[in-house]
Amino acid sequence: MIRTLVIAAVVMLPASVMLPQPALADLRVCNQTQSTISIAFGYRAESGWQSEGWWVAGPEACAIVYQGDLNSRYYYLYAVDDMAGGAWDGSVFMCTQDASFTIFGVEDCLARGYERTGFFEIDTQGRTDWTMQLTENNSTSLEPQ
Repeated sequence: MIRTLVIAAVVMLPASVMLPQPALADLRVCNQTQSTISIAFGYRAESGWQSEGWWVAGPEACAIVYQGDLNSRYYYLYAVDDMAGGAWDGSVFMCTQDASFTIFGVEDCLARGYERTGFFEIDTQGRTDWTMQLTENNSTSLEPQ
């Protein structure tokens, strides 16, 4: 039985460092659990809705699921705890499959041979860089300042 982990409130955290570094504009997902997690990512591309997976993040590690400046305000994530069986999910449905995938479109997932999976929404507030922290009980957005 899969336990559903709740999505928590957005928390702001400065991501500045004392030494100058080149700006890295990405969407990162950090795993703050002791399990390995698998991550799927969804977004609206120029050609329409697209979902991709799987990125794997070990315990206390991060995965970059989108490299470069974030051009949209909203992105979507689904993650599953590979060891304990929990999931970070939501009510925005997109297509996934067990093997690595890039799937165009969100309609008729089952009829097209895919799974219909609930993703949760990330509001990046128009920023070009964003980090999600996934914990045992929730997910938290971290934005650079």
